[in-house]
Amino acid sequence: MELAFIPSPSRGVLNLGPIPLRGYAFCIIIGVFVAVWLGNKRWIARGGRAGTVADIAVWAVPFGLIGGRLYHVITDYQLYFSEGRDWVDAFKIWEGGLGIWGAIAFGAVGAWIGARRRGVPMPAYADAVAPGIALAQAIGRWGNWFNQELYGKATDLPWAVEITSSADGRVPGTYHPTFLYESLWCIGVAVLVIWADRRFKLGHGRAFALYVAAYCAGRFWIEYMRVDDAHHILGLRLNNWTALLVFLLAVVYIVLSARMRPGREAVVEPGAESVDGDAGDGATQDAGSEDAEGVAENEDADDAAVKDAKKDVKDGADSAKKS
Repeated sequence: MELAFIPSPSRGVLNLGPIPLRGYAFCIIIGVFVAVWLGNKRWIARGGRAGTVADIAVWAVPFGLIGGRLYHVITDYQLYFSEGRDWVDAFKIWEGGLGIWGAIAFGAVGAWIGARRRGVPMPAYADAVAPGIALAQAIGRWGNWFNQELYGKATDLPWAVEITSSADGRVPGTYHPTFLYESLWCIGVAVLVIWADRRFKLGHGRAFALYVAAYCAGRFWIEYMRVDDAHHILGLRLNNWTALLVFLLAVVYIVLSARMRPGREAVVEPGAESVDGDAGDGATQDAGSEDAEGVAENEDADDAAVKDAKKDVKDGADSAKKS
């Protein structure tokens, strides 16, 4: 008998009249807001304008959602296109199913479009939003808790998650809460990237690459614990191979980038520095004008004093002659 466990919600949808409020969607929305908020703070600290991160996110987020859903549907096509399945379910994103690999890849394409429109270097933008993306993933994973999905092997540990649903082949019981493990890991990744960025002044996309490498390291062992259906290659789940490959690519990028482009970008958003600079120049010019006027007034006063002195000397000389 289990002494303690994490209970799953009785339902993942709260109907507000005709409007369904889904826990999975709420987690994703909150995660996006956190990512944009933190990314904006980091962007401003790097010398960018407020609002740029949100403007580019308008492109990145929709692309990311589409990419994440496509990756999930393609890699788990049997859930939607096999016998007895309804292919329309492939569009029901609120029921869960977003592949982070597709979300990041397509989200990067959307961010590149937005960054290009703003004249912003894509690597600098990626560095700014990297910790926020990790936190968004940490929050978004709780959407799996609402849907009672993505859990691990059976266990009686005190922090096991209780699965009560028997839909789609689920077996009620207590299991490893892999969604919780990944959520905590992503928080650690965000902290690591923020610390490393401050300590080593990462630039040219290296902070983002560090986030990718650190996430993949955690995803590898978490993925190994999951028991949901997945395609296997040489005894490993497909996502394990994906995590390993992406991890190696991220590490190679960090090494090569550090050699070819050391340091970080001096300017992350052209024109942003002139906002304060113009005001400073104006203030300097005003101060200079005031100083010039003061000098001119002093010079006029000196000239008047000299003229008065000369007049007094002349009058004194004339009086002496008369005497």
